[in-house]
Amino acid sequence: MTMSKTTHIGRILGTPVPMLMPLDGPVYVLLVGEAPGPRGADKSGVPFLGDAAGKVLYDVLVRLGAMTLPPEIECMAWDGSLFVASGIVPVAQGVALGNAFDRCPTDDGATFRAPMRSELEGTANLARLTRDINILSGRGLKGIVTLGRVATRTIEVLFKRAPMPELARRALPHPSAQGLLSMAPDRGKGAKMADLQEAWMVRCQYAILQAGFPAPEPDKS
Repeated sequence: MTMSKTTHIGRILGTPVPMLMPLDGPVYVLLVGEAPGPRGADKSGVPFLGDAAGKVLYDVLVRLGAMTLPPEIECMAWDGSLFVASGIVPVAQGVALGNAFDRCPTDDGATFRAPMRSELEGTANLARLTRDINILSGRGLKGIVTLGRVATRTIEVLFKRAPMPELARRALPHPSAQGLLSMAPDRGKGAKMADLQEAWMVRCQYAILQAGFPAPEPDKS
C-alpha cells in the first residue's frame, strides 16, 4: 500500500499481520509489499487481503495457480472487516506474502501514516524479515518480488547487511493507483486505470516466474 499522507480512517488495530504462506509444500517466491492497509490487511489479518491495491495482486496469483480463494469472494466488497466476518481465508500454493513493515502505521490508533525509515530499517523489523526469509529458505525459496519503492529499498538494506546472493530479486511498481500511473507513459495521461492494472498484472506474473515460481504447464486439452 502506498501512503504519502496522513489519513483519518477510523480505528486502526495496528497489530502485526503475519506472513501468509502455504501450510505445506515448497515456497518458491516471497512477495513483499509496504505495510498493511487500514481498511484491508489491518482488519483481515492477511497480507494484501482487503487492501485497495491487493485485489490485482490476488488476481495475478489466482491466474498463476498460486492462490485459491473461496468462490463467494467474487460477490463481496473488497473489504478486510467483511472478509473476517465471513471467514474468508486465502490458500497459498508455492508463494508467500508479507510486508516490509508488518503492521498498519499509526500514532494515535485513528490516523494512518506512511511507515518511517527508522521503523522499516530498525533492528527489530529487519530481524523479523530475516527470520521470515530464513523460514522460507528452508522450504525452497528461490526469489523475492518487491512491490513499490518502500519495499524494494527495505529489502535492499536488509541484503546489504545480510547478503543472500542465492535469491533472485525482482522489483515492481506498487499496484496502487499512484504506482500504476508512475509506470505508464506520460505519467498515465489519458490511460484507463483498468488497462494500467492489466499491464501491471502481466508484469507481475512475469516477475514471479523470473523469481523462481514454476511456469504453468501448457494446456493440452
